[in-house]
Order: sequence, then structure tokens, then C-alpha cells
Amino acid sequence: MKTFAKVLSLALVVLMAAACFASCGAQKNTEYFIGCTGPLTGDAASYGISVQNGAKLAVKQINANGGLNGVNFKFDMKDDQAAADAAQTGYDALYDAGMQISIGSVTSGSCKAFAAKAMQDNLLLMTPSASEAAILNDYNGGKTAFRVCFGDPDQGVLAANEIKEKGYTKVGAIYDTSSSYSVGIYDAFKAQMAKLGLTYIETTFDAENNKDFSTQVEAMKDCDVIFMPFYYTEASLVAKAAAAKGCTAVLFGCDGFDGIADMFTAADNISNEIKYITPFDAASTDATVKAFVDAYKAEYNATPDQFAADGYDAVMAIYNAMKAAGVNDVNISASALTDAVAAVLTGGSFEYVGATGTMSWDKTGACVKSAQIVVLDK
Repeated sequence: MKTFAKVLSLALVVLMAAACFASCGAQKNTEYFIGCTGPLTGDAASYGISVQNGAKLAVKQINANGGLNGVNFKFDMKDDQAAADAAQTGYDALYDAGMQISIGSVTSGSCKAFAAKAMQDNLLLMTPSASEAAILNDYNGGKTAFRVCFGDPDQGVLAANEIKEKGYTKVGAIYDTSSSYSVGIYDAFKAQMAKLGLTYIETTFDAENNKDFSTQVEAMKDCDVIFMPFYYTEASLVAKAAAAKGCTAVLFGCDGFDGIADMFTAADNISNEIKYITPFDAASTDATVKAFVDAYKAEYNATPDQFAADGYDAVMAIYNAMKAAGVNDVNISASALTDAVAAVLTGGSFEYVGATGTMSWDKTGACVKSAQIVVLDK
């Protein structure tokens, strides 16, 4: 009798477990899930927060306009503090939670770690701002890896061409030997300067020596222009050192300069012209750009920077590609969604007009659009 009771109890447990699994398996998604990682704390938090704000604004607008065939989107960003291991952990958490498509990671080091996992799972990422060439070259660019921003080599070539066009005769360059972003841009700059027959002087720094730039500025005190392919935090220190030493050179940077204006006060007496390569100008009168800027200001009571615009465009590009692909199943797998969206992006006819320009994507996953050089209004 006891044996029968035990058997009966075991059978009931098995039946209940089976019912539970059947119920869990029957659960359906109610929203398309876009995920990513980025620095929300730490030294690079400005970039991550801007991307997050832009992406959240895009999702809000998409959902307010009926989503995709009446289905809404949701967005989640995990803090990776610009660290590769944290990006991997964030990816795992997002994927386990049902992430179907992604805007990757904000910074290049993190995005390489994210992209490696995405390639294994056949999950598409459209990074807003990770510009290192390896992200597309090494992690299935054109299939699972895409980007909205310019690649590092592109900016180096553009910078050299601008120096040639403006006729600067005394040229300096400072770069960060510990940053793949800085080295990637500098290497392309160096090659293009050689191709153009232009000479320049160079100095360097690294992550252990990035607080005092008096030596570098002293070496370039008589330059007409100093090319600086690194981030706004160090760039602002170079500008302050230039002001202190009476160096009047034009300070010329890349998209990492976005945010530099917030680093200055009137007491710094920065008189140097500061300009940088960017696909986005918040002061533009272009209707698409103005609509984004106005919406961002209304949402956050702040003027968007390039990273906010990139985050917005990354989400909107994914949404428009999904629409062009005819996606109409909220339970579509990440792999199937990747196949559908990648085919549209690389098909040769898809185009998206966004806050950072009119964009298309080539077979490598690189974004094709025009750059502009903005002079900072201090």
C-alpha cells in the first residue's frame, strides 16, 4: 500500500512538472527585445548614458507610432563600465532574458567581447559607436556585426585630407598608445599623410600618463594644427595645457571629442579653435536632425551629443530594417531575425535617413554616410 502511494505521488509530481514545463513553453513574447551594454558608470559613462538616452527615445517613438505591426519594442542596457568581461556578462544576461537583436556595445573593447558571443549565437548587432576595424573584420561583419558610426581608419584618412585641404604647414599629432581607438585612427592618418606627401611631428601618451600634457604641447608649441585622435577627457587637458603655454594651434580631433565643451570653464581661457570629425551637428537646420534634437530636449531637458544621436539611429535602423524585411512574428528567434535583417541591410537597396545622416550598409557591415567637421562653440 505504501509502495503504491509512493508510486502514485511520484506520478503526480511528474505530471505536475510536465504541466509546468508545457505552460512555460507556451509563454509568448509580447514585445521585440533589443539589448546592449555600455558604460553607465566610470570614466566613459558620458558615452553610455548618451547612447542609452538616444536608444530609449527611439523605442518610445516607435511604440507611440504603433510599434511593428502593432507590437511594441523593449530596450535594456547593461552597465559594462567599458570593460570586456562585463560586456560578456551583460550579453549573457540579456540573451538569457530573451534578447532577439542588439545595438551591441558602446566602446570598442567591450563591443569585441560582445560581438564574439553574438557571432556564436548568430545574433545581429548594430553598434552605435564602437569604431575599431576588428569589430567588423573579425566578428562576421555584414552578417552579425554592423555599425552606425564611422570606422577608425575612415577618420584618420578624413583628418589627413582636411589638413591637406586647409594648407596647414606645421602639423603635430598626439595619440594614445594604450587605446585601440586612438591607434587605429592614428595609423590610418599616418599612412594617408605619407600618401599625400605631408610631414608632421608626433608625441604620445598612454593610460598611465594621461594627466599632464605640458611636454607634448611644448614640443608642438609652434604648430598650426595638432591632430588628436582620442577622447574628450584627455583632449580637454591638452587644450588647457595649450592655453597655459600660449600655443595657438588648431586642436583637431575625431568623434571622441564630443562632450569636450562640458570640460571647460571661463577660467580656463581656451582660445584655440577646436574642431572635430562627426556625423552629427545639434545646431543643424536639417529637418530630420532638428526633429530629433527637439524631441531629445523635450524628453531629457538637454541637447543631444553625437553618441545620443548614434544610439537613436542604431535602434531606428534596426526597426526600419525589420519593417523592410517583413518581420511579423514577435516570437521570431534571434538567429532567424538576424538572417532577415542582415539580408535587408546588405541587399543594396535599403537606406535609412537619420539624425546622423543618410545611411546604407555595405557587404562588410560598414555604414556608408557623409562626415562633417564641426568647429566647437565654446
